[in-house]
Amino acid sequence: MSEVRSKALKASAAAEILGQCTTEQKNQALCIVADALVTHADQIIQANLEDLEQGRTLGTPESLLDRLALNHERIQGIAEGLRQIAELPDPVGETLETIDRPNGLHIVKKRVPIGVIGIIYEARPNVTVDAAGLCLKTGNAVVLRGGSAALSSNRKITQIIHLALSGTSIPQDSVQLIEDSNRSSVDEMMKLNGILDVLIPRGGSSLIQNVVQNATVPVIETGAGICHTYLDASANPHMAQDIALNAKVQRPSVCNSMETLLVHESFAAAHLPIIAKALQAEKVELRGCDITRTLVKEAHLATSEDYATEYNDYILNIKVVTHLDEALQHISQFGTKHSECIVTENEENALRFLNEVDAAAVYHNASTRFTDGFEFGYGAEIGISTQKLHARGPMGLPALTSTKYTIQGTGQIRP
Repeated sequence: MSEVRSKALKASAAAEILGQCTTEQKNQALCIVADALVTHADQIIQANLEDLEQGRTLGTPESLLDRLALNHERIQGIAEGLRQIAELPDPVGETLETIDRPNGLHIVKKRVPIGVIGIIYEARPNVTVDAAGLCLKTGNAVVLRGGSAALSSNRKITQIIHLALSGTSIPQDSVQLIEDSNRSSVDEMMKLNGILDVLIPRGGSSLIQNVVQNATVPVIETGAGICHTYLDASANPHMAQDIALNAKVQRPSVCNSMETLLVHESFAAAHLPIIAKALQAEKVELRGCDITRTLVKEAHLATSEDYATEYNDYILNIKVVTHLDEALQHISQFGTKHSECIVTENEENALRFLNEVDAAAVYHNASTRFTDGFEFGYGAEIGISTQKLHARGPMGLPALTSTKYTIQGTGQIRP
């Protein structure tokens, strides 16, 4: 039996026990795991150094190595995320609706665990902990398949999770890591109908589309992030610069960072050179339209391919537009329905943008970097869904549950 199938079956068996665990048992386990990660941080960092060394040998860009890197501070943050998940309300068992029918049937709709969740992701080892924590809290077993770039880190983290769970009511097998880095392991996970209840891909567009197009297991699509910020004619110049800088350089390697800056022509004439200079001071390479290049001499020419690219790097497209409608059209053409922002003091334009942009998160006068489960108060997230069924946007605890109807009667039969 393959590693994928064997571990998925273990997770399935564990899910039956995990689904009956109390909130207190789950919370206690999460706190024990958090403590164990901090206690064994040196071991995790040592394993992480192996991944970083391999990445540099293979020529991995520094922006991606930053996503991969772990240190004591980041591990403390990851552990704190688990503790925050433990403090959040448990959605499992929550009553969503009660119906009393004329025939005497008492119907209750409540939240229940999904069962076994498969997650396919790339080079961020913090996802291993976030995913495990959110799944355990919601009574779901999880089968994790991370990228080869983080294999040593993920392996060590999973070992520590298993060690910590051994002293709790939660089955160790509730968290499984697929260590086979061959593409075939992903292909096999996508076909595990009857064992995996849902697959969640996290990563670049090619990974996500491969899973969406080829999986027979149900998929929750998390989207690549070609995010835009539109500086309207009435934007406050200082606010516009602060938001643009934050959206691009605060952490450019993540999916909610800005890839294209759209600028109204009148605002661009007065303020774009100053904003461009601030971006260049942060080592951002600028690519722009013809008007941009007349205002910012160092900008390279942006192509349609550039506008359709998620860089995850210190590269930014800039396009000058004549009005809000042109900005909306550009976002409709090139956006990935992830996160979009308008900076404006015009309330009518702000309302149009908020209502008309088709994205999971739409902002007025705030950075797209806030599209994050932690920032939304979820403690952590399993991913950011850009689809419209089941869940959309940052997926916290409620998104990892399904629903179940319980019906109580007194002997009713249907006539």
